[in-house]
Amino acid sequence: MSAVDRRAKELDTIAAVLPMDRRDELAELLTDQDVETLRHLVNQGMGENTLRALASDLTYLQAWSLAATGSSLPWPAPEGLLLKFVAHHLWDPEKRLTDPQHGMPYGVEQKLRDQGFLRVTGQHAPDTVRRRLATWSTLTKWRGLNGTFASPTLKSAIRLAVRATPRPRKRKSAKAVTGDVLAKLLGTCRTDSLRDVRDRAILMVAFASGGRRRSEIAGLRTEQLTVEPPIPVEGGPPLPSLSIHLGRTKTSGADSDEVVYLAGRPVVALNAWLAAASIDSGSVFRAIDRWGNVSRRALGPKAINDIVKLRVTLAGLEASEFSAHGLRSGYLTEAANRSIPLPEAMEQSRHRSVQQAASYYNNANRKGSRAARLLG
Repeated sequence: MSAVDRRAKELDTIAAVLPMDRRDELAELLTDQDVETLRHLVNQGMGENTLRALASDLTYLQAWSLAATGSSLPWPAPEGLLLKFVAHHLWDPEKRLTDPQHGMPYGVEQKLRDQGFLRVTGQHAPDTVRRRLATWSTLTKWRGLNGTFASPTLKSAIRLAVRATPRPRKRKSAKAVTGDVLAKLLGTCRTDSLRDVRDRAILMVAFASGGRRRSEIAGLRTEQLTVEPPIPVEGGPPLPSLSIHLGRTKTSGADSDEVVYLAGRPVVALNAWLAAASIDSGSVFRAIDRWGNVSRRALGPKAINDIVKLRVTLAGLEASEFSAHGLRSGYLTEAANRSIPLPEAMEQSRHRSVQQAASYYNNANRKGSRAARLLG
């Protein structure tokens, strides 16, 4: 068995935890030590999203090193290679117009693009470069080695490069999915087809549970759901209710068990999906193939974002203006529009930063303020 075949077989053993749709290509790209590192991380019980990000960054770094130097990444990496990485990814667009060699060389860029590792045009986002350098540093430490990632020269190079490549800060979702927008998206889920039933549940649960992150919705399992006593309603039937145990979240402590509650229509929509898909254990939201068969594997976070954008398009809105994060910002914006007290909304959204959550309230209040209606 060749080294490539051996690595491919070893990658198969972690594919269930760390989904890989390019196994054969990765087997050629990664080294034996890289594969062993990934296996070690899986066995350490690291979060799935963190594992995916680390594996993605490691793969890109190896592809870049092979394209730029003709060799795999050295461990530890010399400072000169780290500076080369920064120079290839953060550069001045205006200087590139007069100096084609400025930034990433064309040959390196084209090779990465042909392999599918480079999709952006122009320089990279500074945050992406910093994240990949942080991953590189972390992997170096896990190998028991010391790198030069904290060197003043590297820090200065990054600072100067970022200053030379100004980029406007973009929000994760240009527009919030507020109540009126959500109604339009739900209006595209009119049939009893599995996809419509599933997508209706995803939209309603993600929004009503406080604007859950797409990773939280993708990773939701039936074991996290607890049926709660119905909520009495004056003059009407009681509302079905359930709690969602989020466990450890992006903003919670390591030992925290975050809990949010659903009542009414979102619970009905969720129960309808679980019944239609015959799901009584495991992942809640799953893929559906072209023949209408429900997969046993959970949807990924990207699939949640794709579903939101598809429903936006079907509703006649501009997909580029919305994303799954719009459900999170939309929940707080809608809460502000309905004059729900900020602390009460934060109990559901689980925002820990009052300043961040309050920004949605401030924006909502400013739109209707007297200062905005001087000529109204």
